[in-house]
Amino acid sequence: MKKLTLALFTLLAIASCTKEHSKEYVSLSGKLENNTDSIITISGRTGILKTISVNEDGSFKDTLKVPTVDIYTFQTSSTNRAPLYLKNGFDVTIKGDAEEFMTSLKYSGAGSSNSNFIAAQLKKSQEIGNPADIFALDEEAFDSKMSLLKKDFDSILSSFNDLDSSLVDMATKQNTQMFDYFEKTYVSSKGMAKGKASPKFENYVDVKGGKKSLDSFKGKYVYIDVWATWCGPCIREIPSLKSIEKEFHNKNIEFISISTDESKRSGGSWEAAEKKWRDFVKENELGGVQLWAGQDFSFQQAYQISGIPRFILIDPQGNIVEANAPRPSDPRLKSLLESLDI
Repeated sequence: MKKLTLALFTLLAIASCTKEHSKEYVSLSGKLENNTDSIITISGRTGILKTISVNEDGSFKDTLKVPTVDIYTFQTSSTNRAPLYLKNGFDVTIKGDAEEFMTSLKYSGAGSSNSNFIAAQLKKSQEIGNPADIFALDEEAFDSKMSLLKKDFDSILSSFNDLDSSLVDMATKQNTQMFDYFEKTYVSSKGMAKGKASPKFENYVDVKGGKKSLDSFKGKYVYIDVWATWCGPCIREIPSLKSIEKEFHNKNIEFISISTDESKRSGGSWEAAEKKWRDFVKENELGGVQLWAGQDFSFQQAYQISGIPRFILIDPQGNIVEANAPRPSDPRLKSLLESLDI
């Protein structure tokens, strides 16, 4: 890593001496097989930077100026998007298949290693899989998994020897943050082990009127769905949730959905967020117990919920059965519920 850093500083020093001869724009060219879109859009943090016409054979060529060295978005449609690291002076050629957009793109030319590195990092991140499976490991297996992942990410970084120094810094910080998250959440998850007392929520708004707390359901198993109206994966679970609610109707279990709809996704108003939740519940005829967390994030924070939907199963005494319970669409949930004395 030290050798890499020294090499990068040397390159930067050389570049600064020859700046007057370098071009102050980016050259982009390439070809996308099986492409049906006529425009490529290059976007940054502040919006669209450039649109580039695509020829009938999928080829394209143009130049643009970038305001800052950064990761930009290269896209032909809302579903075909990929990161692109750009700096004035780069001359990047992009080739790939529009039908396998993210996985097929290959970058070549001056500055292209940066984008290839980002693609390699993303691929490795996707291969990690469901974090819940990692948190379920015993301590020895977890430590082994972390050690292996760190080697993998270090190997990716060391395999590219001409990366921009700012990208190296960014990637190093992101990797550190990722492993900090895994290690801190793993330690926290041990406190969320089976049989431990569950964190509680209190005075959540009930769509049918009044407010409910976790203690309101003492004496029953509780299957909690933490979700939001804007969450696509949450909405896809609704039919399966309705089905399992129906199957276990009149059993000693309550199915509770806790909406995390908040003001920033509802025009900045908490009143609008509550109305959006109420309207969704009514329009979609949601069953079970429908609650809204409002401005109280303590339950989410206690369970270290970083993504939704999240499902939790609690026993009649208020103890954790599963802090990361199977989803309604997962056959394992029915098997788990059938194994309990409900």
